[in-house]
Amino acid sequence: MLFTFLFYDGILKSQQLPIFNQYTMNNYLINPAIAGHDGLTTFTLTGREQWIGIKDAPSTYAFNIHGRMTKSSFISRSPHVRRGWKSASRPKKVGLGVNFYTDFAGAINRTGFQLTYAYHIPLYNSQLSFGLSLTGFQFSLNESKIVLHDPDDEQLTGIKKSALISDANAGIYYTSPDFYIGISAMQLFESLLKIPDKQKSLGFKMVRHYFLITGYRYKINREVFIEPSVLLKTTEKLISQLDFNATLYVNKQYWAGLSYRTGGNYSLAEETTGGTGSSFIILGGIKYEKYYFGYSFDYNLSAIGKRSWGSHEIVFAVKIGETTRKYRWLNIY
Repeated sequence: MLFTFLFYDGILKSQQLPIFNQYTMNNYLINPAIAGHDGLTTFTLTGREQWIGIKDAPSTYAFNIHGRMTKSSFISRSPHVRRGWKSASRPKKVGLGVNFYTDFAGAINRTGFQLTYAYHIPLYNSQLSFGLSLTGFQFSLNESKIVLHDPDDEQLTGIKKSALISDANAGIYYTSPDFYIGISAMQLFESLLKIPDKQKSLGFKMVRHYFLITGYRYKINREVFIEPSVLLKTTEKLISQLDFNATLYVNKQYWAGLSYRTGGNYSLAEETTGGTGSSFIILGGIKYEKYYFGYSFDYNLSAIGKRSWGSHEIVFAVKIGETTRKYRWLNIY
């Protein structure tokens, strides 16, 4: 039956949250505390097509905006001429963000949003940020992509094909000139997705996910530096996945990197380079003035990699504002 697959609580390795490769370009997707942390207003569009060549493979599209609130102040052009004062702005400690996304995987469609409030505390040469997001999405089934052995299966006929789900995300993020670390929790309330039929309500629990990301920036010379980073993803059921990344930055305008992603498993020790779902990722990008463009390709090392053309992800971002004098120490991509 269809719902044996969709709603069996034991199948925890299914993809509940979208996967992204270029989160270093847009950490807001995995941690709400990022909203406005750099004092800039950022617009980001992300598109990901997974397992090209396989019918109805997952695809995700997201558009988000986040930035720091500002307040009026006055800056004097000359310490001696009062008439030389001009209006300006400086950032408050509050950041705001919004994210819209749509995610397709076979017959399952999810379209949702995220509204974020963040608070940033400046420390000596560093910053500590907190964030909280309210989320909501519509879960729906596309009947045209459902194939049943029995067209009159009672599990499908006469039931509601969509449901609205609400939840919340939270995160903490610390950054300094060369180091950053953040932890976040997604689907905090573990909301129950209910699709009622004529006699009962079939439920599927949204599992809480945890993300821990950390990285360090090593300066090779004035124009070149390398940034190793790690992203750990785990759930309440201790099913974990690790991303190991190394990215090279040149002149703050170009970057290229390699990543290895383990397959989700109950024990990270069981993972090998041929583990289920593990993959290698190459990525790169370029910055021109306030515009950023990034691309990544990942090749799955399991059997599915031999049957597809890999997964492709494109990110386009625009950053508005100037933080050179305010936040000289901030990490930038």
